[in-house]
Amino acid sequence: MNQTEAMLMTLSDVAALAQVQRPVVSMWRKRSAGSAHPFPKPVALNGRLELFDSGHIAAWLADTGRGNNREAANDVAAFTRMPDTTADGTRGNTFETLTALLTLKAITGNSLTQLSREELLDAADECDPDDTFLYSEMEAAGTSLVSYAAFTDRLVDSAYNVAGAFEHLLAARFRDGLKEYSATALTESAVGLVAAAVVELAATLGGNSVFADSTRGGSDLLLGVAHAAGEAAPVTFMTADDDGGSGRLVRRRLRVHGVDRGQIHLDPSGEFAVRGPVVHVAQYPSPGESGMDGAQILAAVEQLLLQMDDQQRAVIIGPARVLCDPLTDGSSRGLRAELLRIGRVRAIVRLPQGLLRAKPREAQALWVLGPSFPEVPIAERWTMVADLSTQDLTEDVKQDLISDIVASMGNGATVRAHSFRFARLVQTRHLLVSRKSLVPAPPHRSAGKPNGAEAALRVEELARLLQSSDSPALHILPTGTNVNSQAATVQELISSGALKHIKGNRVAEADLNQQKGTRALGPAELLDPHNAPHRHIALLDLAAKYPASLLTQPGDVVFCTSPRPAATVDTHGGSVVIFPAKVLRVDAADPGGLSPFVVASDINSISPTDKAWRRWRLRRVPEAQRMKLGDTLARLQHEQQQARERLGQLHEVATLITDGVASGSLTLIDHLSNNLAEPQTKGTQ
Repeated sequence: MNQTEAMLMTLSDVAALAQVQRPVVSMWRKRSAGSAHPFPKPVALNGRLELFDSGHIAAWLADTGRGNNREAANDVAAFTRMPDTTADGTRGNTFETLTALLTLKAITGNSLTQLSREELLDAADECDPDDTFLYSEMEAAGTSLVSYAAFTDRLVDSAYNVAGAFEHLLAARFRDGLKEYSATALTESAVGLVAAAVVELAATLGGNSVFADSTRGGSDLLLGVAHAAGEAAPVTFMTADDDGGSGRLVRRRLRVHGVDRGQIHLDPSGEFAVRGPVVHVAQYPSPGESGMDGAQILAAVEQLLLQMDDQQRAVIIGPARVLCDPLTDGSSRGLRAELLRIGRVRAIVRLPQGLLRAKPREAQALWVLGPSFPEVPIAERWTMVADLSTQDLTEDVKQDLISDIVASMGNGATVRAHSFRFARLVQTRHLLVSRKSLVPAPPHRSAGKPNGAEAALRVEELARLLQSSDSPALHILPTGTNVNSQAATVQELISSGALKHIKGNRVAEADLNQQKGTRALGPAELLDPHNAPHRHIALLDLAAKYPASLLTQPGDVVFCTSPRPAATVDTHGGSVVIFPAKVLRVDAADPGGLSPFVVASDINSISPTDKAWRRWRLRRVPEAQRMKLGDTLARLQHEQQQARERLGQLHEVATLITDGVASGSLTLIDHLSNNLAEPQTKGTQ
C-alpha cells in the first residue's frame, strides 16, 4: 500500500473538507459531468460506499474553486480514512494503529515518514518496553506500518498538533462504525457536567487532586476532568490495568495529552483498592464492557462503594433504568437497596434524554458517593434526589446542580443551611422500601396560583360578571386541605388500572378529508384546536382500510408529546385518533380520583421539553368532588364553545359591513339603535 492509496474519502468527508452540506457535493458531481473538470471517479468501494482518492479531491477543489475552505489542500489528511486491510492482505485495525503512531510521535517529537518498519518498531519498544499501550498496535500493521506512519505525519500537519489529530480520529469513530469506542460515548454536555462535578468535589478534599477511573476504558470522562481541572494545580489520574483495546486506548490518549497517570490493579473478580483522598469517576456500561446488564452495573458500583472510605468521593453516570427508575427484577432491586443502605449514596440525579450518542432516548442518571456519617441513626439518614429529566443542561443549570451536589456531601447542619434549586432531601429509609422511582417526578407546579380563599372570591366575582340565564351556578367554599400529595405518575396510574393507554391509529393523510365522516384528532388539532382545519374520515373507509382502528369514548383524553405536550378531552367520543397522538382513558368503574379535565389540564401545563409522558404527574380529585367538577367543567366548556361561535359571528358581521359600505353596496341607517344595514339599489338617494 502506498501513501496515495491509503488516503481515501467518502462524499461526506468531501463535504466536511469543503465546509458545505452533503447534498452540495452530489450537485457538484452531477453538474460537473462532461465539463472540463469532472468530479473525480471513485477508486474503491467499502460495501456500497464509494471511496475517492483524497489527492484527486484536493486537486479538483483547487482547480474549480469549489467550497468554502481555501486551505483544503493542506487540511485534506484530517478528513481522509485509510483502508482497514494491511498490504499483506490481512485484516488490520487502522484506528488503533494510527492512535499508536500518534502517541509515538507525541513521545518522541520526531517525524515518522522517513523511518522504516524496523526503526518504527524499535522506537515503539523504547517508549513502551512492557507493551502496555502501543507496541502491539504498531506491530499488527505489518508491512503497511510505513504507509500509516506517513499518513500520521500528514494528519498531524492538517490538525496542527498531535493532540488535535488524536481527537479528530476519535471524533470519526462514529462515522467509521467503531462500536467498541462509540456505543457508550456521551455528549459533550454530559461529559462537561460530570467533569465539573468531579473537580468541585476534589476541591473540597484539599491537597493535590487525584482522580481514579477503575472502569475499562472511560477516557472521555477522564479527559473532560483534565480539561475542567486546568493547569492551575498538579493532578494525577489513575486508570485500570486492563489490557483490552479500550484500556490501552485510555493510556494512549492520556499520554498524548500529557496527563500524569497511575495504575489501579484489577483482580480477576473486578475488585480493586485505592487509598487516600481520591475522587472516582465512572461510567457504566464502560467502553470496554458495553454489554453490561443492570445486575452487572450494580455489581460494579458495589465494588467501587465497598472500597471507599470517608476521604473519597465518586461520581457515577449510568442508565436511569438501573440507577433510579423502578426495577422489575427482584434481585437487582434488592442489590440496589443494599447499596443505598451502606449510606454513601449522597445524591441521585435523573438526567434528561439525549446524553448517550448511540441511544439518545435512554435517560441517564448520576449517583454521587461520599461520607457515610455513621453517627447518624439509620432511620434518620438522608439522600438528595433531583429530577432534571425536563431540563436543558445549560451552564446555569449545571452550576446550580453542582452546588446542590457539593452541599449534599455535608452533615445535617450544612445541608439545612443550603438553598437547593433542583434537589430535595428524602429519608433513605423511604428509598429502601419503595418500589417506585428513587427520583419522583417534580410535583405539579402551582406557583403563582391563588389560595383557596382568594380563588373562591375571584370565582364569585367572575360569575357575577358572566351572569346569564345559561351560565352554570357556581357555589364554592375554600378548604384548608391540599391534595397535591395524592398526585401520581401516568405509569403508576396505568399499573394500578385507573388509566388505560391506547395507541393512535396510523391513517394515511390522503384518506382524511375536511367535509364528512367521523372526526379525526391528531397533533395538529391538539396544538391549535380552534384554528386547525377539521379533518374527517368516512367510517366505511376506516373499516375497510384500517380494520384494527379504534374510536374514542366520551371522556377520553387525547394527547401528544411533540413538538410539545398538548391534550384535550373528547367529550362526545367517536373520534379517530391519528398517530402519533395517543389516548388516556380513565377507568369509569375505578377512576382512582382522576378527572379527564384535570388530566388534560395537567398535560397542557407540562414543560414543552418534557416528552417522557409515562413520568408525568397527574393530580387526583377527592371522590366527592370528582363528578361535580366534571359536570361543571363540561358546562363551562359548552359556554366557551358558544362564546367562540358568537365571536366568529360578530367577526363575520364586521367583515360584511366593512366590505359592503366600502364598496357602496350597503348603507348604514342607524348604528346606535338597531345596527341594520340596507341594500343599496339603483336610484336610491
